[in-house]
Amino acid sequence: MYKHFLPMNTTTNPNKTNLRKWIVAVSIVIPIAVAALFGIKVDGVDFSFLPPIYASINGITAVLLLLALFFIKNGKVQLHQKTIQVSLALSVLFLLCYVAYHMTSDSTLYGDLDANGKLDEIELHYVESSRLAYIILLLSHITLSVAVIPVVLFTYLHAWEGNYQKHKKWAKFAFPIWLYVAVTGVIVYLMISPYYPQ
Repeated sequence: MYKHFLPMNTTTNPNKTNLRKWIVAVSIVIPIAVAALFGIKVDGVDFSFLPPIYASINGITAVLLLLALFFIKNGKVQLHQKTIQVSLALSVLFLLCYVAYHMTSDSTLYGDLDANGKLDEIELHYVESSRLAYIILLLSHITLSVAVIPVVLFTYLHAWEGNYQKHKKWAKFAFPIWLYVAVTGVIVYLMISPYYPQ
């Protein structure tokens, strides 16, 4: 289904090595930068409204990814391409919102009903059945959100270069990981949101 479409990159002799180096660099720098920014706290700025926004961005991304799959399965390559590009843009927007929130707000503990920053015995008892599930879900979400960066970027690069066989092979891994990260982002928000300070 791809053979009737031109690659996104129509320039001659693109410097593939440099593009791959950039992807590797970005894949290393982004997680390190995010981790470093979490150590910075900016006082006097209230971004407490952001969590439902970036959770919604995750939800929209998940829907768009499913649409992108539908489009490609039905031979609508250009719609697939545009949908993936919007999904990439939304992922960048999510990252900016996520970092902005965590740089300006204290972390929220799952189960912290009185929002005092620690869990007492009553709170631990109240959430003991779901806390482990939340932690496992959160850790898998964070781990795969780091892994998804190079996988998605290389998958996109193969399509951009017109190497659709490689693109298809990479997409078999990129799609479920990206979708999982987007969906679990929404679930994590829904689980932690009752414990945000009011």
